Amino acid sequence: MNAPEAKNAPEAKKIPRPLPRPDVYMNTGPFWAAARERRLVIQKCPRTGRFQFFPRPGSVFTGRRDTEWVEVSGNGTLYSWTLTRSAWPGHEDRVPYICAYVDLAEGVRILCNLFNADAQTLRIGLPVKLMWEELPNGQPYPAFEPA
Repeated sequence: MNAPEAKNAPEAKKIPRPLPRPDVYMNTGPFWAAARERRLVIQKCPRTGRFQFFPRPGSVFTGRRDTEWVEVSGNGTLYSWTLTRSAWPGHEDRVPYICAYVDLAEGVRILCNLFNADAQTLRIGLPVKLMWEELPNGQPYPAFEPA
């Protein structure tokens, strides 16, 4: 009996990198609009003067829906990081890459990618600055690099 001919399996469909979508409920539209202009804006509570991140429909400090969007410096320090070798779907072409938490000078912590850095020489407290990664659709995406 002859063995059946092996058929070439179809290639797995590549999942594209997810792109940001403004969310009306979470009020992210102003964040992405500013990013298109390569400006980093963060919500600020006008009653307490404190910043919050990630975007929300209201202040985490007062519960009021009167937050303001304020452009921030983009300066900060490295809080933590990991060298990612097993990517999320759509990020396979990027591995390895550094995913980090950065404490901004304005007092909020932001989850981001860290570029132009060697994971072996990173240290907690390393000064970092804002840079912009361009996504496949041309949308600038905030990222950081050593200052």
